[in-house]
Order: sequence, then structure tokens, then C-alpha cells
Amino acid sequence: MMPKPWLHGFLDLCLLAMLRERADYGYGLAQRLATAGVADVPGGTLYPALLRLEEQGLAVPTWAPSESGPRRKYYEITPAGRNVLDEQSAQWVTFRDGVDTLLAPVKEVP
Repeated sequence: MMPKPWLHGFLDLCLLAMLRERADYGYGLAQRLATAGVADVPGGTLYPALLRLEEQGLAVPTWAPSESGPRRKYYEITPAGRNVLDEQSAQWVTFRDGVDTLLAPVKEVP
């Protein structure tokens, strides 16, 4: 399970990455995050993040009927969201590589 501060720091990036693959609704996104091993994200964390992406113009919602209940609010990534995802993905790789370097065990010289 990902610690809460980490989750809040990377949730938007993870959501944009999933929305790049396909439009999805909140519960579907939460399931995909859990399946990927990122986190079990509670609704009180997930839905404010989706609203934030919407307000920033990075995702746009549409309503669609559901076969199993009330209609669902699906989110789709916008061109601006794709640009932010590309930029932040590159920054993530640099950050991840730096952390990996710091966490790697020191190799002893024989």
C-alpha cells in the first residue's frame, strides 16, 4: 500500500495516465489503481482529484447511461492533459532514477 503523502503527490499523474488509455468513471479508475498495485484509493481522495483535473482543463467529464444503475460520469483526457502527462512523465523518470540511485545498496570493492 502506498503511503498517503505519496498517493497525494502522484495520484493526478496516475489518473492522467489511465485516462490516456481510455475514458473511465471514478469507480473504474479506483479499481484500475488497485489492480495496478498503486493503492486502494478512497472516494474522498479520488473524486476531489478528478474534479481538480476537470477544473484545470486536463480532463473533461461526460455522462453515460449504465447497465447496472444510475448514469455514470466518465472522464476523458484533454489535449492539455496529454501535454501535462508527457511533461510530468519525463520528470517522473528523472525523479525515479534519482531515488533508485539513492536507495541502491553500496557495492563493496573487493
